[in-house]
Amino acid sequence: MRRGVVAAVGAALLLTGCTDSGDPPVQSAPSATTTATTTVTVPTAPPAAAAAALGPTGPGTAKPCKGTAIPVGADPQPIIDAAPAGTSFCFAKGLHRITRAIRPRAGDTLAGGPGAILSGAVRLTGWKQTGNAWVVRGVLPAAYPLKGQCEDNRTKPCQLGEQLFADGKHLTRVMSLAQLKPGTFYGDYRTNAVYVGDDPTGHVIEMSRTQTAIDKSAEDVTVTGLTIEHFASRPQAGALQVGPGWTVTANEVRWNHAVGIMVIEGDRAELSRNTVADNGQLGIGQYKSADVRITANLVTRNNTDGFWIADWESGGIKSTRSSGEVRGNDIVANRGIGMWSDIAEYDRSITGNRIRANAADGIRYEISYAGVIEQNVVEHNGYGTGRGSGGSLWDGGGINVNTSSDVQVRGNLIKDNRNALSIQSRTRGDGPRGTYVLRNVLVEGNLVVMTDATSTLGVVENKRSPAQPGAITFRRNSYQVAGGQDRFAYRGKSLTWSEWQQTGFDKDSVSS
Repeated sequence: MRRGVVAAVGAALLLTGCTDSGDPPVQSAPSATTTATTTVTVPTAPPAAAAAALGPTGPGTAKPCKGTAIPVGADPQPIIDAAPAGTSFCFAKGLHRITRAIRPRAGDTLAGGPGAILSGAVRLTGWKQTGNAWVVRGVLPAAYPLKGQCEDNRTKPCQLGEQLFADGKHLTRVMSLAQLKPGTFYGDYRTNAVYVGDDPTGHVIEMSRTQTAIDKSAEDVTVTGLTIEHFASRPQAGALQVGPGWTVTANEVRWNHAVGIMVIEGDRAELSRNTVADNGQLGIGQYKSADVRITANLVTRNNTDGFWIADWESGGIKSTRSSGEVRGNDIVANRGIGMWSDIAEYDRSITGNRIRANAADGIRYEISYAGVIEQNVVEHNGYGTGRGSGGSLWDGGGINVNTSSDVQVRGNLIKDNRNALSIQSRTRGDGPRGTYVLRNVLVEGNLVVMTDATSTLGVVENKRSPAQPGAITFRRNSYQVAGGQDRFAYRGKSLTWSEWQQTGFDKDSVSS
């Protein structure tokens, strides 16, 4: 067993207002989300999130709906417009085909219950066989501008929003008729024809067509108890668009082309107990929205339509130029990053989440300010393959702090990720709160397990932006390292545990 100086041994606790062994309190980085942190013992047990179980999510947890009925087959908008603002509306059980975005008014509630489904899809009929394919014509929209980075950056299939479903099963898009085979479809926008590789006879074939289910047309709206599916949302846009003061709770948002739930300039919005699964790009997005609370959601299996896994906001949750809390969520098995704060995030708290088996980083905090990442379980992330993926610390794995200031990483279980923890210093320009620079980063009281013999932890820098002395502090962490000695990295070198400590890092930490 290789040991550093043990300051204290005990459970991984963050204590307030006291010290141990006479040491002075540790001072927090400036942040509105945390006022002070004191000493943390070297952890011997995982954080509470490791033993926690996410409670039920989705429409089954919504309260019974009471209000003005919206029957199946009705256009919701005239019913909403005929009632005063602040009315509660109840979508009846059944399939509501939405042909234009619903625009609620201030204080409205849009509610349903199990079996109340808002769908953006149209049913395709009139198929004709042509060789080994079946075709229907005249169903695609006019050409529109395309955007988005795809895993396949040559044919770029992720940019097109119209997806096909056969009896509810998502079909895979191919980009030429020659590639068509069972389980796939091809949309020829030039000739306005859709081809499938399976006989559609006796099956329900649907195509996502409407872009948005509910628009952020007013403040203080509640959306609850609904299933929202099969919308042709555009890259970086959501099937459910959330505005200021919204409450979005106990919904299932699934199988939409781009983002499931997108908070846009939605200060004070709250998202809780939702199931956000199998969306084409991203589960939840947040943009220019302050003080948003994202709590107790299941966010899983997102990026089904092939957006760039390593580096283009695909996966679980991504937030930009925003603040708030991400707490107590299960962010699992997304084909991208689990939780990504990117570009001028501030006063961000990422706490008590279970972030597991995501293809890229578990948590990435990039060119941002004043963040707290604490008490999370970050496990088995970073093992995806594809464009830009790799095993170096530049590619991250568990937790990745990239050119950010005043960030605290404390009390987390970081276990069996492709790499455990990557602290990166790059040249990234200026932001609204000053130059993006790696500064005042504290890594404290974490339990780090590296079973994979190739997993590493450390600091990487580009030549123009070396980390300044004192910019990073590692202390009171516990490392469990299997096999191999050179598992730490700094200044372009692989280091043993003793060499890592000689750099000044982790002098009061332990490794075994």
